Amino acid sequence: MPSRGRALALLAAAPLAGCAELAGSPRVGSKNFTEELILGELYAQSLERRGLRVARRLDLGATAIAMRALQRGDIDLYPEYTGTALLDVLHLAPIADPRLAYETVARAYRERFGLVWLAPAPFEDSQALAATATTAARRSLRTLSDVARAAPQLTLGTVPEFLHRADGLPGLQRVYGGFRFRRIVQLDNGVKYDALLRGAIDVVVAFTTDGEIDADRLVVFVDDKRLFPAYQAAPVARPAALAAHPQIAPALDALAPRLTTKVMRRLNREVDGPAQREPADVARDFLDEHG
Repeated sequence: MPSRGRALALLAAAPLAGCAELAGSPRVGSKNFTEELILGELYAQSLERRGLRVARRLDLGATAIAMRALQRGDIDLYPEYTGTALLDVLHLAPIADPRLAYETVARAYRERFGLVWLAPAPFEDSQALAATATTAARRSLRTLSDVARAAPQLTLGTVPEFLHRADGLPGLQRVYGGFRFRRIVQLDNGVKYDALLRGAIDVVVAFTTDGEIDADRLVVFVDDKRLFPAYQAAPVARPAALAAHPQIAPALDALAPRLTTKVMRRLNREVDGPAQREPADVARDFLDEHG
């Protein structure tokens, strides 16, 4: 999935320093956008509640950096997405079915890299198109097929990369036909929802766990021809760490079912929205709430 959201202080891609201060402790990593930082904290704090001392290596950077850190043994686990693993790491074709996507990446990571995927969360942070409820009702838009037909009367707001990705606008045009928008406005993630609410655009490229979807009561259009690949999140771990710390798998497997799409939208909103809370505080409150 493309990165977005608030990143904290970016770590360099150089080998990680300070690994000795918690020698023998599991090292939890994450990539450098809001949802990954929240997931990293949820993982770390869940393990701490099982009695483990955890070393945090959060905010590492992009997928390639996190994956190299895991393979080198600089970290022991981090959150990854099935769609990202398929497309960006394994260079396989996208898979829309969540179970098949998970089974494919779990098997390939085990065979190619000797790494283990733990239980996936039910939420999917996939790409989507969304609009205000007013626009959707006025133009009778419910599915992406509806949007494909109505596109000549609509203005699309999008990040630039969506215009070139195989699972972006070219994919929509290939699978659905149509999708020839009256106008396309390229926007940064930070301002796209404001543009939608102001009426500067009619349809926006979204991620399905964006907090603004629920906060602004937006309509996410049904991907009725299943173009967008599955993007379920799960911890990817080194087998040696799982053997050394048998609390890891049961703790994170127990956490996974609680992380629904609605939950992740709320947690992302608490960090990226007006409150601007820290991921560690959001994770702590969530775990307190759920015991």
